[in-house]
Amino acid sequence: MALSSTTNNRIVWAVRLLLALAFGAAGAAKLAGVAQMVQVFDLIGIGQWFRYVTGIVEVAGAILLLIPGTGFFGGLLLCVTMVFGVATHLLVIGGSAAPAALLAVLSGFTAYRLRPIGGVLARSGATR
Repeated sequence: MALSSTTNNRIVWAVRLLLALAFGAAGAAKLAGVAQMVQVFDLIGIGQWFRYVTGIVEVAGAILLLIPGTGFFGGLLLCVTMVFGVATHLLVIGGSAAPAALLAVLSGFTAYRLRPIGGVLARSGATR
């Protein structure tokens, strides 16, 4: 049984709000210099500048998710960010990559559901 369009829209908006809250809080913690975030980025070994960049990307992605016309870009940005987060957990700092993987999947789901339907690919005859 297929879900109605209204139900689908509500599900996508619920996921968008959940992701915006999660990434907004995580990005703000990185920008504020919460001790745990400083410690994690010390383990990564690139430098604290990377914590600021990651925080800005997460906050920007959260904002993009909440704006109706930019939700696709927010979901895509955050999905790519979390794919690299999973890789960082697996290859560099250790620990469970499950939370990052879940956020990557939810962000990817959001980007997929909000993907542009028209455009260059649609006009060229490419199909999804």
